[in-house]
Amino acid sequence: MPWVRDYVRSDGTPVRGHSRWAPGARREMAIFAGFALAVVALGNGNASAGSGGAAPRPQSTVQYPIRFDNAPAPQIQQPRPTVSYPVRFPSPQGHR
Repeated sequence: MPWVRDYVRSDGTPVRGHSRWAPGARREMAIFAGFALAVVALGNGNASAGSGGAAPRPQSTVQYPIRFDNAPAPQIQQPRPTVSYPVRFPSPQGHR
C-alpha cells in the first residue's frame, strides 16, 4: 500500500498522511480471499481416502466385570471393635 504524505487541498483543507490501496489492489485482494476460502472449504471436507464414506469405528472387545486369571479372591475384613469394654452413656433421665 502506498503512503500518501500530508498535503493541503486546493480549497485549503489540510489532509493528514495516510495509506491507500494501489489501483487494482482491491480486486486482487478479493480474488485472493475467495481462493483462500475455497481452499479452506475444500480442505476441511469429510471425505476419506478411497473409502467413499465414513471411517469405520473400532468395536469394543472389553467384557465386564473384569476378572484376572491366577489372582487370589479378595479378602474382605470384618470390622472389629476398637475397645474391649462396654461404653456406657449417661441416661437422659438424669438431666432435667
